[in-house]
Amino acid sequence: MSTVVLVRPGCTDFDEQKRIQGSLELPLNERGQCQLAKVIDAIRDQPVEAVITSPCDPCRSTAEAVAQALDITLKEKKQLCNLDQGLWQGLCVVEIRKKFPRVFKQWEESPETVCPPEGETVEVAFERIAEALRKPLKKYDSFVVVASEPLASLVSCMLRGAVPEDIGDAMFGCCEDHLVEIIQTSGSADDRTGSSELIPLAAAAGNE
Repeated sequence: MSTVVLVRPGCTDFDEQKRIQGSLELPLNERGQCQLAKVIDAIRDQPVEAVITSPCDPCRSTAEAVAQALDITLKEKKQLCNLDQGLWQGLCVVEIRKKFPRVFKQWEESPETVCPPEGETVEVAFERIAEALRKPLKKYDSFVVVASEPLASLVSCMLRGAVPEDIGDAMFGCCEDHLVEIIQTSGSADDRTGSSELIPLAAAAGNE
């Protein structure tokens, strides 16, 4: 049994504008920086041994802050780069519906089955997530994974042995204060079962 503390970075400007960030690199905005401080408070008492992250922002800067605050090892895994959403990156819903009406209709009905033009499938992303976490799951009893949406939702599904459905909203990032998910997982990297709990940051950090 392993404990994975899944951290979603705070807001970027694209998140607040409901634009798809995908594999583009963007810094945390002012709200995101405030959320980062709450994330650190929320996980400070977790007995984690390392932080595993994508080498791209906003994950990298988030992971660096977490590793420094908790005084633990930081490891970058290129396989944890966010889902590549091709020509949809930088666009909002209205623009995607106008430019790609057929694919957008399929995305509304079953987003996990859609490959954005020149983008990446969920299946391919699932495979690289399993590759990235195979060694950490063997090495550590408890560790942090920093991943942006929608890859974070796929990480959660992989660790819990769940089917990656209903990820449509996650395509547009995450500006909510439920950025920390504690996942108890067991089994192999390719065949796992588990459960999770979302930690609301406002409650974890105290009333403001």
